[in-house]
Amino acid sequence: MSKPIVAIVGRPNVGKSTLFNKLAGKRLAIVDDRPGVTRDRLYADCEWLNRHFLIVDTGGIEPYSDDLILSQMRKQAELAIRSADCIILVVDIRSGVTASDSEVASMLMKSSKPVVLCVNKCDTVGDVPMEFYEFYNLGLGDPVAVSAVHGHGTGDLLDEVLKHLPEETDEAEEEDEGIRVAIIGKPNVGKSSLVNALCGEERMLVSDIAGTTRDASDTLVENEHGRFVFIDTAGLRRKSKVDDRIEQFSVMRAVMAVERANVCVIMIDATEGFTEQDSKVAGIAHEAGKACIIAVNKWDALEKDGKTMDSYRKKLMDDFSFMSYAPIIFISAKTGQRLDRLYELIKFADDQNATRIPTGRLNQVLADATARVQPPTDKGKRLKIFYITQASTRPPTFVVFVNKADLFHYSYQRYIDNRIREVFGLEGTPTRYIVREREQK
Repeated sequence: MSKPIVAIVGRPNVGKSTLFNKLAGKRLAIVDDRPGVTRDRLYADCEWLNRHFLIVDTGGIEPYSDDLILSQMRKQAELAIRSADCIILVVDIRSGVTASDSEVASMLMKSSKPVVLCVNKCDTVGDVPMEFYEFYNLGLGDPVAVSAVHGHGTGDLLDEVLKHLPEETDEAEEEDEGIRVAIIGKPNVGKSSLVNALCGEERMLVSDIAGTTRDASDTLVENEHGRFVFIDTAGLRRKSKVDDRIEQFSVMRAVMAVERANVCVIMIDATEGFTEQDSKVAGIAHEAGKACIIAVNKWDALEKDGKTMDSYRKKLMDDFSFMSYAPIIFISAKTGQRLDRLYELIKFADDQNATRIPTGRLNQVLADATARVQPPTDKGKRLKIFYITQASTRPPTFVVFVNKADLFHYSYQRYIDNRIREVFGLEGTPTRYIVREREQK
């Protein structure tokens, strides 16, 4: 299930990044008193009253500026507004309503998106100052008084945001639209060519120039394999290379595409081989808990070089050791080689990501695993695993009850995971383990 998106917008230097850090609970955005410090968007998970959503921090909108960087930041903020489910407009009580605030407010009203007006820097406790009521003139309804620095009013702000977010849909309802597949990878590995080959038409603009695809776009494909929605994303490139402001936004769109997807196809250029950037791209999908497939594209260009598939696969398995569960397939978007097999793998990985294992069978596997390899000890105290149960799917998430959590080392956790995978498969999906401490009766 994809998370709703909440964009934080406003003119420069009203405290958007401070508010973003407060809502995210981490210091992610650079906070500085100089306008224009936040140039690319940042995104973070936010949770309020058991609802999960993505918050996006944007560069300040300066409607009247001709400055190149500020106008690029304005474009990015406009893109963020377009993809958001709800918008928080941040204004500064110390400055009062400025011409820029009015311009941004009217731009937001034209977008027809729900807007929550946040009056920031209300740092004194008690009744709001008289200047607060001036912000009703923006025509955006009741403002919310907030101090992003101290955290006052952020709960009220999030309450308002939740009123505007779409209702959570059942997974079953989402399945009706088909399996959502994000095609991700660094620029120019053939993502758009693959989508074109899969849907049998020139749906995407294809060019040898890296960065042709700026946005994530959806393509519905129905065939004998089933119903699929392909999300083609702009290529993810190294941070040092991301100097074009719109391209920085593309990185965030790719992350949002991964959020919306059930399955991520991580594309690699066979002629270039594995790069550090491939591992970062894969890491985004792995961290998000999505089903993953590694597709090595342009394989037709290599076969005549006499490189064997086995040695290439072995090398890739070493490179992607952190996601050893992901199947590897060698394809050619140009010739259509093994594209039928790719469809089968997508369905298989999606099923594995949604697997639910009965508690009784899980505990049988656990008993067998602990009998074969004794749990570790530390200072004379041995780890005891009382019980394991599956809490959720997408990805399969297991809760393990133990006597001492710090004794359940990563190496033994991986051993248990490998035993579960041997019995139940779970190929193509990451797994999660939540360790709970419980006193022995």
